Amino acid sequence: MEKKKVLIGMSGGVDSTVTTMLLKEQGYEVEGVYMKLHSKPGYHEIHQARAQKAADFAGVKLHVLDLQQQFNQNVFTPFVETYKAGRTPNPCALCNRTMKFGALADFADKVGADYLATGHYIKTDGHFLYQAEDDTKDQSYFLFYIDKRIVPRLIFPLGERKKTDIKAYAASVEGLESFASQAESSEICFVETTYADVLKDYVNIDQPGEVLDSDGNVVGEHKGYMHYTIGKRKGFTVHGAHEPHFVLEIKPETNQIVVGKKEDLEIWDVTIGNINLFDERSEFDTTVKLRYRTKAVPCHVKIEGEKAQIKLQEPVLGVAAGQAAVFYDGDKLIGGGWIE
Repeated sequence: MEKKKVLIGMSGGVDSTVTTMLLKEQGYEVEGVYMKLHSKPGYHEIHQARAQKAADFAGVKLHVLDLQQQFNQNVFTPFVETYKAGRTPNPCALCNRTMKFGALADFADKVGADYLATGHYIKTDGHFLYQAEDDTKDQSYFLFYIDKRIVPRLIFPLGERKKTDIKAYAASVEGLESFASQAESSEICFVETTYADVLKDYVNIDQPGEVLDSDGNVVGEHKGYMHYTIGKRKGFTVHGAHEPHFVLEIKPETNQIVVGKKEDLEIWDVTIGNINLFDERSEFDTTVKLRYRTKAVPCHVKIEGEKAQIKLQEPVLGVAAGQAAVFYDGDKLIGGGWIE
């Protein structure tokens, strides 16, 4: 019987390296691909060399794709523009749709691969996506926006495994020990320190402005609206304040931020657009995550045209426009949309 061919995205990290080894063990014909996405100085020299080392060890061919132009257009430019608009971007979800499960899927077709694999911590049954066994590493939130037509072609060997097991596997294989001890990669690959350090090369983020209270009164100063996201409580001045204040709203057109008390951050209703569902439905009860590192809360969803209204059954603090609202039925990923 002919072996099924898998294309695996290889980053040079322990997750994709062990994924490659597991696919080989499972009897697939495996080819790897290293994607050059962003243009962070010195990054690709290190990571491409690691990916090549892993590919050589596993005995698989490694392709190198230079996708920097597409990444800039589909992920990085929207990242900058979203901050300029006073919103909070989610570049990983955009990258997953357009690059890792978009451009990479197109390349899988070119090399005749039946399947596409990555080192993401997420599960699939070939029809739907599910939260990973390791809830501390689960990445389903960032895959809500991928095209559902590609799901039957996806393989995620790490979905059933714990991160500690992956590191232990690498440490136990002679020649892979160095992968087990590598530092964890940053959450956003092109951000080394803070997002502000990235933005300042493309836009003037240091423009002092006014801090307002909910009634529109000027109560303090800030260092430039792009330094803030909804819910942030530091980096601005509120005159005479005796308790913490939090950013409630960002006004890019006037370079002002609105602040208030913690209870003022409570949100019960959310509107989303650009909806992506893995099974079609127009009105349903479910649970929703409104940020990555938060718990899913019960809600009612009603889709009308291009938008959906989410009524939360308990309040959520610090809901930010530009972030993702992601729906779950238990551990099953239903889909989601972008918060407006």
